[in-house]
Amino acid sequence: MLLLENISKTFHPGTPNERIALDNVSLYMPTGDFVTVIGGNGAGKSTIMNLISGVFLADSGRISLDGRDITFTPEHKRARNIGRLFQDPMNGTAPNMTIAENLALAYKQASGIGFRIGIGKKLLTFFQEQLARLELGLEDRLKTKLGLLSGGQRQAVTLLMATICTPKLLMLDEHTAALDPATGEKVLRLTQEIIQKNNITTIMVTHNITSALSLGNRTIMMDKGKIALDLAGDERKNMTVEALTAKFQL
Repeated sequence: MLLLENISKTFHPGTPNERIALDNVSLYMPTGDFVTVIGGNGAGKSTIMNLISGVFLADSGRISLDGRDITFTPEHKRARNIGRLFQDPMNGTAPNMTIAENLALAYKQASGIGFRIGIGKKLLTFFQEQLARLELGLEDRLKTKLGLLSGGQRQAVTLLMATICTPKLLMLDEHTAALDPATGEKVLRLTQEIIQKNNITTIMVTHNITSALSLGNRTIMMDKGKIALDLAGDERKNMTVEALTAKFQL
């Protein structure tokens, strides 16, 4: 469960460059909720993702995850419970380290067991089993450096890194935007399978209106630092791409 209460954030306050990025935003997401987020540039999409993950702190308001106040919790501690994927498949990974080493870092951070030198056989077998689910043949390439994989392969591994220990919240920040259409569809399918299997509370930013309405169970439109539209249930089911696009352009 994710709860944002009256969250506000202003950049460069008191200067000619002052910009209100979030204006008293409140949002409740029960466990298992999958929310897609759309909005134009500067609407507040990236800001809300960064505030939830702890990249920077809110000026006012409160953020809770599973009933625990994380408003002032450092980013590295939030990462134990929050998985995040970015548009750039290399973001959040170590390209000069192997697939196994990247997975080990993600697993140890999320599980809280601490870093140990070397990766045990049991853990390597676990990684192989998880990679096999991706159906990309990566289970036999554990010693391959992550930077040598294709964009789609890297993003699939990053998805696995973010969910190797089921997070309380998964954040997808346009994670297929840099991929070609076919690869993007495959990564989206893998994403849906993992989310549904583990009932992961998920928030996904996208510029694709079709994806915004077809994925998850709820769609939010942001504008000028506020939630301008919140669609769920029959209202979302009956919303067409054309109608939502028209609202998006207002």
